Amino acid sequence: MKFKPFSYPYIIWMALFIVLPLGMVLVAALKSADGAFTLTHFARFFTRDYLAVFGRSIWLAFISTVICLLLGYPAAAFLANRRLKNSSFLLVLFLLPMWMNFLLRTYAWVILLEDTPLLYTQGAVVLGMVYNFLAFMILPIHTALNKMDPHLIEAAQDLGAGPSRVFRKVTLPLSMPGVISGIVMVFMPAASTFAISGLLGGGKVMLIGDLIENQFFNARNPGFGSALSIVPMVIMLLSMRLVNGSGEALPEQNRLHKRRAER
Repeated sequence: MKFKPFSYPYIIWMALFIVLPLGMVLVAALKSADGAFTLTHFARFFTRDYLAVFGRSIWLAFISTVICLLLGYPAAAFLANRRLKNSSFLLVLFLLPMWMNFLLRTYAWVILLEDTPLLYTQGAVVLGMVYNFLAFMILPIHTALNKMDPHLIEAAQDLGAGPSRVFRKVTLPLSMPGVISGIVMVFMPAASTFAISGLLGGGKVMLIGDLIENQFFNARNPGFGSALSIVPMVIMLLSMRLVNGSGEALPEQNRLHKRRAER
């Protein structure tokens, strides 16, 4: 494979700040305290206590992703409405809180919930995830809906399709690339977060991110912490493969939907 000269800076950047750090994490995960090759760190992960933490992380991330999808799709559809005046301005207003520091936004919820029984529970952690990652769901869906040809909806309506049928047969299939991207962009940071669970969970809701942080800074066990961090990376790679696979199949599906709508 030949690379063009202007691509060399990007290749060097990726090598220094992506490939090299990942290689260092992998090497640390495969080394014992005396420097010998070992799979002990990975084997330790598959014990009951650590699997319970991992399962809790996946479950709370799943709940947060579903809530973000249920809230984000209608919001994205509203903002993508071409009849809406100043839609770009409204989108900026919606994203404006996201420009604030992540920790400050999360700590603000600690203050808001301090007199409620919700604080330091799994519900508070889910609330923090939804609040912080909702924009990651809205933006890709909004982009997909904006790119959709409005004539397809008009054609379906002219053929007698009601609003629900238009949504199920035209709008939803054509917006699926944005939906899948939003799911990945919300699920991955939600599954690996530690700041949200640390502040809103108060140390009572241990997630995989908290466990990794503890191994590096408290237990002083970077080998096991590196092994724990590789698991979310593997999930991310599989998720990206799902997105790419769906993206390869969706263009043909979109053409079929377009031909059906034009009929």
